[in-house]
Amino acid sequence: MLALGVVAATAATDAVYVMFTSSVIARRRIAAASWSSVWYLLSSFAVISYTNNWVYVVFAAAGSWLGAFVTISILHRTPPPLGPAPQ
Repeated sequence: MLALGVVAATAATDAVYVMFTSSVIARRRIAAASWSSVWYLLSSFAVISYTNNWVYVVFAAAGSWLGAFVTISILHRTPPPLGPAPQ
């Protein structure tokens, strides 16, 4: 039963990671930030096992959401044009 739980958790985590990566590539800020947060929630078992307090999972998910949102916001800026200005 535990092995099936590990397989299911790993499959879910990898599926969410793929959705996160797809959102990052598409530069969808809210989707990327949300998938990042879900990814950390699924990975929270490690946090719980180290701290023995589930409250820290909320902080990890919030930090993940903010980090992805800010990063995609910065990447989403239009780069300056290369070469001479059009005439």
